[in-house]
Amino acid sequence: MGLARETGEVTVEAHHAFVGNYYFVFGLGAEREERKRDVGRRDAIQGLGDRRGDSVSMGVVIEREVWEPKPISYVFLFASCFVSISLRPFRSRSGGGASTAPFLRFQRKFLLLYSLASVMEGLESVFGEYEYAHYGIKGEQMAMCLAAGAAAALFVGPFLGILSDVKGPRKACLLFCILHLLLGVLKSISRHPSVWVASVCLSLASSVFSFCFETWMVTEHEKQGHRQDCLSDTFWLMTFFESASLVGSQGLANLLFKDFDKGFFSPSAPAALLAIISILYIRKEWNGCQQQSVIGSYRKSFYAHVLNDRRIWLLLWSQSSIHFSMAVFWILWAPTIVADGREVHLSRLYPCFIGSRMLGSTAFPWFFGGISWLHNEEYLTAAYVVAGLFLLIVSYDYQEIGVLVMLFCVYHACVGFILPSLARLRTMYVPNELRGAMISFSLAPASAAVLLALIQGGYRQNLANAMIMALAALGLLAAAGCIHLLTLWRKQPRPNWHKP
Repeated sequence: MGLARETGEVTVEAHHAFVGNYYFVFGLGAEREERKRDVGRRDAIQGLGDRRGDSVSMGVVIEREVWEPKPISYVFLFASCFVSISLRPFRSRSGGGASTAPFLRFQRKFLLLYSLASVMEGLESVFGEYEYAHYGIKGEQMAMCLAAGAAAALFVGPFLGILSDVKGPRKACLLFCILHLLLGVLKSISRHPSVWVASVCLSLASSVFSFCFETWMVTEHEKQGHRQDCLSDTFWLMTFFESASLVGSQGLANLLFKDFDKGFFSPSAPAALLAIISILYIRKEWNGCQQQSVIGSYRKSFYAHVLNDRRIWLLLWSQSSIHFSMAVFWILWAPTIVADGREVHLSRLYPCFIGSRMLGSTAFPWFFGGISWLHNEEYLTAAYVVAGLFLLIVSYDYQEIGVLVMLFCVYHACVGFILPSLARLRTMYVPNELRGAMISFSLAPASAAVLLALIQGGYRQNLANAMIMALAALGLLAAAGCIHLLTLWRKQPRPNWHKP
């Protein structure tokens, strides 16, 4: 069974559940506390009995109920993704000609590098709260460590986006790899590395990851003269490969992990190795002339084309809301799932969520292939509305585990559709030389909201989990309104930042 933690109500098989669960930070909610009192009263009445045999001395048999998704769920997600990808060329054939061989080579090289970076992200974040608990860190301390990372992303992240635009995205990608290399080395040589340093490094690396590779891809795509309509295919493939890499990183961590106390055998070592491979790959494949800007002209361009454009502000809010909702989900999904006291194999739910995101990304070319009846932004508005309403249902009232998993899967399918759609809108409205700063500035409000939730909800316990989930849902609904306004403003002229 591996390492396990028995709570009397919930068994978390830690060896197979490194999926970022922070229920030590935010607790299990009022429902779980009420269930614990019910179990205490039941045990007192029944005289505790023989729990090992799931029976009591009074002759009453208590069956241990363990909830896990049915295997057919994984088959359905895999088959759906396969069918969606297989039929896509026939549906979008009228939208344009076949991709050229140079573009396909460029796309495959980029997706390989992006997948390596995604595996690094997954290996460093897959442990969640278990790594903190292993070193004896309490819930309040966990909240403050995570808050330190959110604060670093809030105050340092935007400047990293500007640095990427000014010095070029190549150096930003190298910085991402160096941060993971540093983090992997610290965790490999030290039994108890500074959790504050680890949290800050991981948050900064995640911030850089959100814009550096996309900015590099778009810049190189245009510099090499590839068709602009081919970008949409790369955008949804980025989401698809990132999700697949996250699932793969969970399996790799379970395969390699032995014990946190055995230093080099932790998954931080392979993450450091992948960082070295990525650095060498970038230096070998990306040695052309790099984009650099003068500070004075960059500042004027940023004020003119980003801060003074109301369309960009709407896009900023839309991006910030989806990132905040994703952060809230990964913090609160485990406490929400186990709130009724049943045993749940959390690690088996993680592939369902990520698989749903993969399925949502494969739906992107079906609606953005040039043959849609509605405007592209209208589909994006609908995805925001569905995601917001489903999170609102979860925050309003507790549901059965099966219903919760279904709601969360639909939410992730919407996320898989929203992420490439936003990347496409950034290509329409944002110049390439300002893309990194625009993305990093859109993450600042999300980081501020996460910081507030960690301090008020995780540390001071003044903000209920349902309220945090509701705020994330309302942010998504507000983002739907922002995208709808973009749809209304489509007829207004806008500059074309890209070559036809």
